[in-house]
Amino acid sequence: MRAFLFIFLIFLSCNSENKKVSKVDAAKKQYEMYVPSEMAIHMNYMFDIQENIKNQIKSGNTPKDFPEEILKIHTAKLSDFKERNQNFEAFSHLFVERFELIFDTTTLVPIEQRYNDVVNLCISCHQTECAGPIPRIQKLLIN
Repeated sequence: MRAFLFIFLIFLSCNSENKKVSKVDAAKKQYEMYVPSEMAIHMNYMFDIQENIKNQIKSGNTPKDFPEEILKIHTAKLSDFKERNQNFEAFSHLFVERFELIFDTTTLVPIEQRYNDVVNLCISCHQTECAGPIPRIQKLLIN
């Protein structure tokens, strides 16, 4: 009986020590808040613009004014672990060129195709640089 009581007390003391360590570890643990880069914020803004354009096109309206804010793709600061490389630069320039075509009233290419070309370009770029948002971007396509 004494042996059992002794083992039980040792078990309790070990358990309480682990709890104390856990509380200390939890107090020391610091949480880092995610702070999106300027480019991440800009990408969300561009998503909203494209979603708005998609809705206009689906409603039978033609978007009229090119949103100049799109051009910030060339200057927005990337996340600290990313850098502007040749691939990114090529895609961003092509993106702006294709985006401008959505507003071209002289072309015979259907607006749905021009719009989807822009969205597909976004997907292509994200396949090489940052794949996470691809499912969200695919929702922008006009079927």
